[in-house]
Amino acid sequence: MRKLLFIVVLLCTQGAMASMILIPMDAESQKNHLKAYGITYWVLTKQQKVQWLLNYRGGSFLLPDGENIRRECQIRGVSFEIVSDPQAQAILDGISSPSQNQEAVILEKAPKIAVYSPKDNQPWDDAVTMVLAYAEIPYVTVYDEEVLDNKLVLYDWLHLHHEDFTGQYGKFYGAYRAAPWYIEGKRNAENLASKLGYSKVSEEKRDVALKIRNYVIGGGFMFAMCSATDSFDIALAAEGVDICEPMFDGDPSDANYQSKLNYSRTFAFTNFRLERNPLRYEFSSIDMTNKRNNVQRETDYFSLMDFSAKWDPVPTMLCQNHTALVKGFMGQTTSFERKEVKPNVLVLGENKINGEARYIHGIKGKGFFTFYGGHDPEDYQHRVGDPKTELSLHPTSPGYRLILNNVLFPAAKKKKQKT
Repeated sequence: MRKLLFIVVLLCTQGAMASMILIPMDAESQKNHLKAYGITYWVLTKQQKVQWLLNYRGGSFLLPDGENIRRECQIRGVSFEIVSDPQAQAILDGISSPSQNQEAVILEKAPKIAVYSPKDNQPWDDAVTMVLAYAEIPYVTVYDEEVLDNKLVLYDWLHLHHEDFTGQYGKFYGAYRAAPWYIEGKRNAENLASKLGYSKVSEEKRDVALKIRNYVIGGGFMFAMCSATDSFDIALAAEGVDICEPMFDGDPSDANYQSKLNYSRTFAFTNFRLERNPLRYEFSSIDMTNKRNNVQRETDYFSLMDFSAKWDPVPTMLCQNHTALVKGFMGQTTSFERKEVKPNVLVLGENKINGEARYIHGIKGKGFFTFYGGHDPEDYQHRVGDPKTELSLHPTSPGYRLILNNVLFPAAKKKKQKT
């Protein structure tokens, strides 16, 4: 009898001691926000579910407890708290209250990540690959061969590298046409297009853009930054139209090509005008880089929009941060002309004073896309040849957190979406 009583007491004691791990994401408690996403992803790879606590202490994560997880947090320098089961339940009960603009979203499975990037080295760096490496989130690099060979179906999430889908080689011609890296890059692109059966790089890039479009429509998640945003939509709008001047593709552009654009094919932008001057480092009127002359670096910020966590969990997820005000940063495509963003596309981050949309999101078919203006959230004006950003110096970067929100987004338990 005494032995039975001892076992019952022991079991009750163990039940009372059951706990969970809370990874706080507020500014005060977390010393490495970026690696916290890597911990969450790592737990998902162990077939364990995580709860993303939207708007609770900066978008914290609630994980199952385990010595291996505690140890991994300590190794990676991620702040964490041990909470008992009753404490965890109290947190969840508070979040579920109708009076709180909060929600608990279940993350179920680690998404398979692909980064669209050229195989050869480029004279710039890609913020997404840098933060994935820093957060220790694995990814696979793909490029035109894999895309055209329908390999995107193997992946849940696709990032578009700083890329030009129009076949104009990034519009670097005016300043860098004599630079060895430009000449080599152009030659490599032409050789690849020829290998894949195309006579023009612009035609090959167009078909790549169409494959990516179909990937999203079929249910994929696509994230793009800098020039990959507007050049992607321009390529879709210009399907069947030659918008390239002779120095890019060897023959003249179509007469009156502006009037032949089809904006119904694009993801995010409409009624934009293309930049016809091949010497100008600009694709179209979408980009606000040259329209923000009065913006000073010290005052260049954009604000994140506030959504209902319970009714709009998707945009709420994408905006999770420990601050609502994010430092601005430039790129070939810095931000988007607000009036040229389609009305069915959500603006997640904006600078109202300048009329700029910085961070936008939309649904296409069964999939999703997010466009993020600028090149590197911690390098205000990254130039060709500049050294890469050392993320160990910016472990709490709000701008980089927005990228990682998108990385975890496909892991969330899905609700039916309107197409």
